[in-house]
Order: sequence, then C-alpha cells, then structure tokens
Amino acid sequence: MAAAPKKDDLKAQFEAAAAAAKKTKKKPDNATLLKLYSYYKQATEGDVKGERPGGFDFVGGAKHDAWAKLKGMSRDDAMTNYVKQVEKLNRD
Repeated sequence: MAAAPKKDDLKAQFEAAAAAAKKTKKKPDNATLLKLYSYYKQATEGDVKGERPGGFDFVGGAKHDAWAKLKGMSRDDAMTNYVKQVEKLNRD
C-alpha cells in the first residue's frame, strides 16, 4: 500500500515539471531539449515505436535516436530523470 502514494506523487511531480519546462527563463540548448523530449516520450509512451524518419527530417531523426537510447528504461525512471532535468534548467 505504501508504494501507491509514491507513484502518484511522482506523476504529480512529472506533470508539474512538464508545465514548468514550458516556462523556463532561457531557451534550453538542443541537447537539453532532446533529453527532455526523450524522457517525456519514454515516460508517457514507453519504448520507441515506428521507423526512424529518414531523408531530410534531421530533427525527427535526432528525436527518434534520443528516444531509442532509452529503450528498456522504466516509465518511473524516465519521469524521475525528466523532473531532475527540468529542475536543473530552472536552477541555471
């Protein structure tokens, strides 16, 4: 029974971080944006799905690659890492 509040608490922290990520003081660099994207996708959808975009979709390819690197990471770990990344952004 004790584990359930922790999961709800993590989900609340994740949702708060997702809102805070949109209100950062300065725009994060591309590497940080990719980290945020990949952690968010892993937390909300699980392992990467579909084919990697090809051709001249460089942004789509980079996003797919970043997300694919997290394959096998649990949703809870992805949420935790996302929250930490947003907190770091708002500290800087």
